[in-house]
Amino acid sequence: MNGQFLHNLLLFGRVLRRLGLDVNPGRMMDLVSALDHIEIGQKSDFFFAARTLLVHEREDLPLFDEAFALFWRKPSENWDLTWQGLTKRRKPSAPVVTPPPLKEATPKENDPASSSAEPMTVIEVTRTYSDREILRHKNFAEMDAEESEAVKQMISRLLWKVSERRTRRHRPGKGHLLDLRRTLRFSLRSEGEVLNWLYREPKLKPRPLVVIADISGSMERYTRLLLHFIYGMKAALSQPVEAFVFSTRLTRITRPLQIRDLDLALKNVGQLVNDWAGGTRIGESLKMFNFEWGRRVLGRGAVVLIISDGWDRGDVDLLKREMARLKRNCHRLIWLNPLLGVPGYEPLTRGIQAALPNIDNFLPVHNLASLEDLADRLFELDRRSHGGATYARDSA
Repeated sequence: MNGQFLHNLLLFGRVLRRLGLDVNPGRMMDLVSALDHIEIGQKSDFFFAARTLLVHEREDLPLFDEAFALFWRKPSENWDLTWQGLTKRRKPSAPVVTPPPLKEATPKENDPASSSAEPMTVIEVTRTYSDREILRHKNFAEMDAEESEAVKQMISRLLWKVSERRTRRHRPGKGHLLDLRRTLRFSLRSEGEVLNWLYREPKLKPRPLVVIADISGSMERYTRLLLHFIYGMKAALSQPVEAFVFSTRLTRITRPLQIRDLDLALKNVGQLVNDWAGGTRIGESLKMFNFEWGRRVLGRGAVVLIISDGWDRGDVDLLKREMARLKRNCHRLIWLNPLLGVPGYEPLTRGIQAALPNIDNFLPVHNLASLEDLADRLFELDRRSHGGATYARDSA
């Protein structure tokens, strides 16, 4: 697969998102992985693979078919896709504006090349809006019960994949290390004559993930949806995912979240946690994690996610020490703050000020779009950052 095809594939995903399909970076990565098992040149194989992985609602099928027809076109055809007003579907109650018919552009009179070539086709699509797109960018704290249920379903469909780490073991592959054992074994087929030199490459494994979530009173508006996010992430990833919550003290909730019934799992979490919506002591909770759980869950290059708004009533110096200790023992330390998506927010609380020097990535987690961005960032983690916090706001 060449770079031009990959570029066109990313544009194809962008087109589908603008048409209203729920195409996130995880599904596009699945499609790229599926191309290793099919012939890209076979239109039908690629069509059904893309349709299976990218379309999840029956009403999206006609939109996908039209977008695919544009994507899989002959290179000689001259297309001009104008994006004036391209959008998603409307609500069922709102009037839907039907797109105008295709218009064929007439060739210029003084252009000799255009007289022999086929006429250029200009496609104009009328833009509408989508409930799904509105929910993607709506703050969790501003949602009503019906919107929260819809977002929970969308969170459960997010695809998660954490970057892999390089281990000390090796496997057969196209690396630069000579695999003498396999080379000699295969040479027995030719009476000991070495005809092909075999090589090996480093073995990769996914990094463990640790989530430490704040469930204090200031986070109460976000806690329910964030627990759904943690449950969906744990169910989707193949590597170990350890989950902890804290308010005035730390509680491990990994075992209750292993239950397949989501409602029963969250009910058990509620019964296990005794300091729900209480005060906030981040430093004491991190100290308990570092001394009681750090050695058990932070091995093999773990990635740590701390979800908190930074409001702290504990010892600031203790928070600084424990954040520094936690950063030394993990591969990447990411702080997710739901207030970071609020316009005009500045990290001025004493808890955030104490934690920022030891944070690798400081990201918002206030809506579905921020969770999709987090999934993309986790997939692209490749090395440890030592340059301080990467400060990112929501662009919506």
